[in-house]
Amino acid sequence: MTAHDAGHTILVTGVSGQVGYELARTLQGLGRVVAVDRATLDLSNPDQVRAVVRDVRPTLIVNPAAYTAVDKAEQEVELAMRINGEAPGVLAEEAKKLGAALIHYSTDYVFDGTKDGAYVEDDPTCPQNVYGRSKLAGEQAIAATGVNHLIFRTSWVYGTRGKNFLLTMLRLGADRPELKVVADQFGAPTWSNTIATLTAHVAAQALSASDPAAWWSERSGVYHLCAGDATSWHGFASAIFELAGLAGVSSRPSVLPIPASSYPTPAARPSNSRMSNAKLAQVFGLAAPHWRDALQLCLTDAFPTSPGGHS
Repeated sequence: MTAHDAGHTILVTGVSGQVGYELARTLQGLGRVVAVDRATLDLSNPDQVRAVVRDVRPTLIVNPAAYTAVDKAEQEVELAMRINGEAPGVLAEEAKKLGAALIHYSTDYVFDGTKDGAYVEDDPTCPQNVYGRSKLAGEQAIAATGVNHLIFRTSWVYGTRGKNFLLTMLRLGADRPELKVVADQFGAPTWSNTIATLTAHVAAQALSASDPAAWWSERSGVYHLCAGDATSWHGFASAIFELAGLAGVSSRPSVLPIPASSYPTPAARPSNSRMSNAKLAQVFGLAAPHWRDALQLCLTDAFPTSPGGHS
């Protein structure tokens, strides 16, 4: 398709999730956006996946839908693998048949967290839990089809919808004077809106390319897409209450640092989830905001202060 062809159709999955919800908005204006939730397109049902893609006939598929219950995945291995590992390959196969492209999301959990410094895209993967293994399998299934694709690995995703660390902290902080939070795992808390906005910029570049075949052949592959800089879960929690206070939220518990060993979870987490966004900046000319700036925007958005100031 050419830049003058207005007939772009973008299929967005998982629209009730935190990233899918934002994508359904940020992709507006780039073509006809067909946003589906699990009731319409269930990634655990490959026949349904194929049928929906064939019916919609998209130019571009954007797939934020995933099995994201990291600890539960340790028990539901087959389901996690079907949704995260196999379904992306089915989407990729169908996209390739249509001459469409696929944008998909992966995770910092494909790494083991033992590297000093930030991970880059071609660092060796070594997932430490079922969720990470299932997401890596999805990356590999997409690449194996040869479809035009972009895989964005992100980290520590939060927003004002669904289940995430931000909402958990705000809920617990309203009830408890003191919270103990892991201080020896590091990564970039990334707002769902940041992911969706940067994706929309990339999609706009792709859909307006004068030579789409050349554009995709030069750019297909894996990219890291997370907020700038990094912190610990403890640092993230502390910033949440500090910035929520500025936005008028009164609860401000004490946030105490603890080691991950004091808070065992069914799924092992990497101690270092830092990822470099340098390739994203170099190839697409896009820079993610600092994690703290994005968090402030998110909280200001969630809790607009009254005209008379805040408490």
